[in-house]
Amino acid sequence: MRAYTEYLTFNTPERTAFINITEQVNQALFKSSIKEGLCLVNAMHITASVFINDEEEGLKEDFKLWLEKLAPHGARYQHNATGEDNGHAHLKRTVMGREVMVAVTKGKLDFGPWEAIFYGEFDGQRPKRVLVKIIGE
Repeated sequence: MRAYTEYLTFNTPERTAFINITEQVNQALFKSSIKEGLCLVNAMHITASVFINDEEEGLKEDFKLWLEKLAPHGARYQHNATGEDNGHAHLKRTVMGREVMVAVTKGKLDFGPWEAIFYGEFDGQRPKRVLVKIIGE
């Protein structure tokens, strides 16, 4: 079995953003030359997320509105008593998830219809990394 590792870095100008990273993950898969295996895509920061869903602008806006209702930016959080202002971002990340695992079949990400990989940012305006780890043959 072989393994390939690549790190992606994102620095969004907005505090909250959803970025389709499917093409970057496909490029990493191509570089790996792995044809059968698994691809892990993992947000390496506690206020960012990686998830799979549909590439549709209305849906991304729905996620933003829904998450803001669940964990409003201006609410009082115990975490913010430490001097931070991102308690909301930690909660949003927990809801949206830390990572995804996608099967690799015949050298391609084995998705269902309409699936794409997204990086979710909930406390942006600084660089954050995403791990792409591909294992297989």
